[in-house]
Amino acid sequence: MRTRYPAAAVSAALAATLATGACTAGAASGPPSASTDCVRVVEENGKKTDECLPLAPEQKRVDLAKPVFSRPTEITNPLHASSRIQQVIYDGHVDGKPFRTELTLLPDIKTITVDGEQVRARTLQYVSFSDGRVQEVATDWFAQADDGSVWYLGEDVFNYENGVVENTSGTWRAGKSGPAAMIMPKAPKAGDVYRPENSPGTVFEEVTVQAVGQTVPGPYGPVEGAMRTTEINLDGTRENKVVAPGYGELTIDEPGPDLEAISLAVPTDVAPGPAPAELTALSAAVRAAHAEATDAAVAKVRAAWDAYRAADRVPPLLVQQMDRDLDSLTAAVKARDAALVRGAVLRVAQNDLDLHLRHDPLAAVEAARMALWARQATLDGAARDTGAIAGDATSLELTWDRVKDHMDPDRAARIDAALKALREAADRKDATAAQQATARLASAL
Repeated sequence: MRTRYPAAAVSAALAATLATGACTAGAASGPPSASTDCVRVVEENGKKTDECLPLAPEQKRVDLAKPVFSRPTEITNPLHASSRIQQVIYDGHVDGKPFRTELTLLPDIKTITVDGEQVRARTLQYVSFSDGRVQEVATDWFAQADDGSVWYLGEDVFNYENGVVENTSGTWRAGKSGPAAMIMPKAPKAGDVYRPENSPGTVFEEVTVQAVGQTVPGPYGPVEGAMRTTEINLDGTRENKVVAPGYGELTIDEPGPDLEAISLAVPTDVAPGPAPAELTALSAAVRAAHAEATDAAVAKVRAAWDAYRAADRVPPLLVQQMDRDLDSLTAAVKARDAALVRGAVLRVAQNDLDLHLRHDPLAAVEAARMALWARQATLDGAARDTGAIAGDATSLELTWDRVKDHMDPDRAARIDAALKALREAADRKDATAAQQATARLASAL
């Protein structure tokens, strides 16, 4: 996963690059002997400095040997998400706003040339939402070496502002921007050091393993076999992370008040049997409020939420998310603030569908997300909010990439045509045409 910066800093950092070589005299990063490299600190505002990152001694690194890839798509390393995860949902609070991430394993196989070798890689789709709206999208590629270590082969990154791509800062590719980068050793031990991103001029991270074999809290109880790490980032800040089997990165403790953690993972947290009746009732109330968020509709959502919480286990982080977003929705409806209502009801609807991941097939939840985004596009179209419409179109396209293989061809063709029309309308900032395309999409769904 990537380190996030405020939007203004991302824009500034687009033109800023790392520099390697000898640090200038008087740099405050410690003795140059700490590492053979000097990677200069780049501040959050994108300003390059003469200070070297305090890197670990080279002899601590376990990622210096050239990896051999005979069966690269057979990822079995239990600490890497791509070994068994279908989808992970992260929740938290970043930059003072509700933050949510969908991390999904895609069926796509990407061939990447690394040191003249054609390496087939698994694909993970990363989508983050700030305040319910798309903020960053990345397609990441991973391959397992013959020794069981997992290597990061690059990512395409798209950073969004008001629904449209602002920049692609953070994009890199092994064999072009730099070398393949180890993202998980085969059998990590305390003191190991590796660089999950190691392309000076584009991206850089260095991880030190603090402890292994840990038992840590998970969404539905203790998780064994976890690893704790500290990661130094390009701006000199550090993040503490917990990585666990069946989850990958379980918690991310960033500088300041920001925190991200997994709310649940599929299939790790899947429960047998259908969704409880109380969850079905909650979802019906949420859909009604999403279509028209009146005082009465929101009151029904809150009552249904209380009933569901009393009947089923809910991860603590999702409880916090839903309570907070319902409070925001209630306040926005009382204030008759239409823009705040649209944002809060979207977040409540996202939370509701996340709860279904424990009980329903992933394809069914993804199809329901398509319907959710179509409802949101209807609301944003009526408000003539062209930035939000563009973001809705992006969210629909990303979700469609994950669900389209499960649709029959005729229905898929109708959805494809409606999505194309919605995208064209969004690009033209034509709210009327976007409403028409959304109506066709809703009918197809």
